[in-house]
Amino acid sequence: MRVWAPVGVLTSLAYCFHQRRVALAEQRAPDGQRPVDRSLLELKMVQVVFRHGARSPLKPLPLEEQVEWSPKLLEVPPQTQFDYTVTNLAGGPRPHSHFDSEYHKTTLKGGVFAGQLTKVGMQQMFALGQRLRKSYVEDTPFLSPIFNPQEVFVRSTNMFRNLESTRCLMAGLFQRQREGSVIIQTDEASSEVLYPNSQSCRALRDKTRGRKKAAVLQPGISEDLEKVKASVGIGSGDEVDFFFLLDNVAAEQVHSLLSCPALQRFAQLIEQRAVDTALYMLQPDDREGIQMAVGPFLHLLEGNLLKAMDPTTPPGKTRKLYLYATHDVTLIPVLMALGIFDHKWPPFAVDLTIELYQHQESKEWFVQLYYHGKEQVPRGCPDKLCPLDKFLSTMSVYSVSPEKHRTLCSQARNLETDSFTQTS
Repeated sequence: MRVWAPVGVLTSLAYCFHQRRVALAEQRAPDGQRPVDRSLLELKMVQVVFRHGARSPLKPLPLEEQVEWSPKLLEVPPQTQFDYTVTNLAGGPRPHSHFDSEYHKTTLKGGVFAGQLTKVGMQQMFALGQRLRKSYVEDTPFLSPIFNPQEVFVRSTNMFRNLESTRCLMAGLFQRQREGSVIIQTDEASSEVLYPNSQSCRALRDKTRGRKKAAVLQPGISEDLEKVKASVGIGSGDEVDFFFLLDNVAAEQVHSLLSCPALQRFAQLIEQRAVDTALYMLQPDDREGIQMAVGPFLHLLEGNLLKAMDPTTPPGKTRKLYLYATHDVTLIPVLMALGIFDHKWPPFAVDLTIELYQHQESKEWFVQLYYHGKEQVPRGCPDKLCPLDKFLSTMSVYSVSPEKHRTLCSQARNLETDSFTQTS
């Protein structure tokens, strides 16, 4: 009995270990990745890329009946007030905004300038800030409940609607409480990377111009465009495309304004054809096109992840939260690069949120991605909780350094542009 007892114990232990291995094997993901105990994940950094809130159209459609954009639509809700200062990336004075100067040249019926953030847009951004507060202050005590410049980095394109959108978001996130100054950094239009910059990238400008002309001539798109124009009373000779139509329809709908009932009936078709046109201009399999459009911005987001996980990064060189105020034309190629574009036009105040976690025991790093508040599975990732190396591998396909971006953008594209025009 004494001889066989230890053998019996060992047999029992072996059986237990076998059962444990079987159980773990059954829980493994298809690629063999072990399940992660989420209770042991520590949130290390959050990056939020968002579109500005609702605004007035960039220019009115050539219709007899025009929507009246009253200055009352621009009233600032008291809860969204939050003082801030705008600087350039080096901390100097805010650069001149060429875009705002251009918008002020267009006055809509009622007296509002083109492209202005409205009260509705301010409320949308405040609500986004409240949602972020619930996630990162209340549900998870990650951020201080009061704005702390040591924790938060803020950057925006140099347009007043984006700066004001950022103000409203932070007012909602920090309930108008702050320690120190709120600084929003921005850049010159000639070197901005928070949107596809055709001003600084000649090759991108040539490519998208040629493809935009070709897209309008594609079967289906051209027929639907003429159908919509005829139905709403826009002349066939008027230079109106689906981007122009969508800009007005989206602005009118979110403010419960109506210029033309027929236009509203075509709202879904207009959005779909605008997406189709965008995808023709910047195709998902066009790696260089996406690199030229948002490669430097992806490089920025990638760099933040790498700095956060690098133990040699000096204190103060990284933040807990990065906020980037961008545009719909930024989000579309970024979503395409990550493999999560849903073929819907990014709505006002939509956000793409990238969370970085570290496992407290294994010290492994993971990324969790959200778009419009919903969990996403990026391309190349086995699950919603993605190992950081796999996420970085996906980003690296489209991420480019400023130096490589300059090389890409200096390449001649005239031959390619001509071929697009001739075959369409």
